[in-house]
Amino acid sequence: MAVRKRYAVAASGQWTDEEDGVRLPAGEAHAWEQGMNQTVCGLSLSRSRLGRFPHVAWPEILPESGGSADRVQRVCPRCASVAGRRGPDARPRWRRTNPRP
Repeated sequence: MAVRKRYAVAASGQWTDEEDGVRLPAGEAHAWEQGMNQTVCGLSLSRSRLGRFPHVAWPEILPESGGSADRVQRVCPRCASVAGRRGPDARPRWRRTNPRP
């Protein structure tokens, strides 16, 4: 049984929502597991100068979600493949249709 991890967001920029006063990601977004010093795709947070957003869940920054994705320009494809991306352009999960006996 697979354990589903909860990923937060690390991004190259930030902006503040005027209604709520909350920091939100902007620019290029990456999946980040809290407690780690790197993104899921292997970028170092400090060397890449990525800001951490532990209060923003990964599914919220996907463009089809409409959540915190207002100013996210690019979603890292490697992070999206690991953390999950569901939408019209997502490939279906791999499934064996004719297993060998």
